[in-house]
Amino acid sequence: MLHLLCLTYTGSEADAELYVAGHVAFLERHHRAGTFLLSGQTVPSGDGGVIVARGADREAIERIAAEDPLVASGAAVYTVTTVDPARAHPDLAGLLGGA
Repeated sequence: MLHLLCLTYTGSEADAELYVAGHVAFLERHHRAGTFLLSGQTVPSGDGGVIVARGADREAIERIAAEDPLVASGAAVYTVTTVDPARAHPDLAGLLGGA
């Protein structure tokens, strides 16, 4: 399973700045663990960000998302969409378990 995590600020992007360093550490930790495949800011960045995660059930992903300092502080929220990939580019098949 893959999970698309869409981060939305609850206030302004400037309101979230205090938590960005912790958020980046959170991202790096989960990228190193192999749970996060991709992360980045939306364009424009004031809209929030997106993470593509794998290898965990939805409940585990929701627990991980709740640990993000942006979320724990109330500066942002995630919506989680779980995807069961049926087709993928061959270059991604190994990451996606052969989808």
